[in-house]
Amino acid sequence: MIDDAFVFDCVAHPFNFDPKNAFGNAGLMFNNHLYAFHNALTPDDQPRLSSEEFLREWTPSDIRKMVFEESDTDMLVAMPLPLTDLFRDGLSPWETCADLASRDPDRTVFWGSVNPLEGRRALDLMERQVGEFNARAFKFYNVRYDFGSPYPWRMDDPNIAFPIFEKAQELGVNLIGVHKGVPLGPQPIEHTQTWDMDGAAANFPDINFVIFHVGLPFLDETCWQLIRYPNLYASIAATINFVVRSPRMFAEIMGKLLFWCGEDKIIYGSEAPLFHPQWALRAFMDFQIPEDLCGRLRLPAAHRPGQAQDRGREPAAPARHGPRRGEGEDRPQVFVIMGADPGAGAPRGSPGRPRGPASGGWRPYPPRWRPAR
Repeated sequence: MIDDAFVFDCVAHPFNFDPKNAFGNAGLMFNNHLYAFHNALTPDDQPRLSSEEFLREWTPSDIRKMVFEESDTDMLVAMPLPLTDLFRDGLSPWETCADLASRDPDRTVFWGSVNPLEGRRALDLMERQVGEFNARAFKFYNVRYDFGSPYPWRMDDPNIAFPIFEKAQELGVNLIGVHKGVPLGPQPIEHTQTWDMDGAAANFPDINFVIFHVGLPFLDETCWQLIRYPNLYASIAATINFVVRSPRMFAEIMGKLLFWCGEDKIIYGSEAPLFHPQWALRAFMDFQIPEDLCGRLRLPAAHRPGQAQDRGREPAAPARHGPRRGEGEDRPQVFVIMGADPGAGAPRGSPGRPRGPASGGWRPYPPRWRPAR
């Protein structure tokens, strides 16, 4: 808990940055880009790791200590990465994430991850991750770099993505996250765009999709998608860390998200150990959106996430990072920093608050139709 707010961290990765784990220069470039994020966004008054300290194999014990012992985090998602095109074990191996989750089963949720391009092998691995290791959701990465060149796939592809989504539903999983924006390594930026989320959300209205990193730099496009589909959410993982070094940029991001889709669609994530979670949590709770931005976006004045009050909502509530648009400034504010219901395995929208035409059953695409590229 931080200032009476329950903290559910939607992503931590036990990275394996050992140079021997990388497949050549492409993997090493990916590692170095992540270290550059750590180095650039960690505040001057916080420990900034050297490349030798950072670019190593992180263990479940390292993550557990950083998140649970050194920060105010209450629950955590142990999230793997399926980057077997760049790293021998995918960079954040799912087996290590399952190990991390098993150490605190009441506090850590395991997400599975597979490479949909592997077809039947991917479907079989999904069954294993759910059946043997209790995966509650899946995380995907659209950009591949196989055989030295980009090989992307889309979330609206009926031949690659849809069988994966159908298998998730068959296994009782209704929560899927996907890396969007934030291109790393040699991956072309165009393959990180969010254009394909419309087709995924429209064709699978019973699955909740989380757009990680709010799709930066495609924030405006992400907002237009969030407002139209009730089953789309956005994670501010690796976005919250701009709060200290670039506060105006962070205020603009949060302001747009709050204006367009409201706090129920915003999900917190630390990206530990890329960043230590505590400094960002503290800075976020103390952060105030500037008055001029509040006025321009018609947000309540003096918006400060740290002004948390309890309105009797259970810990499994949707993410709250600010007051609803249209509410009076004197209304109580709730800022529960979390993103998923650990019981259902998915974020839940507010009852009685349909968002966008999809809430009425409208589907912009015929089933199993893929938009032209």
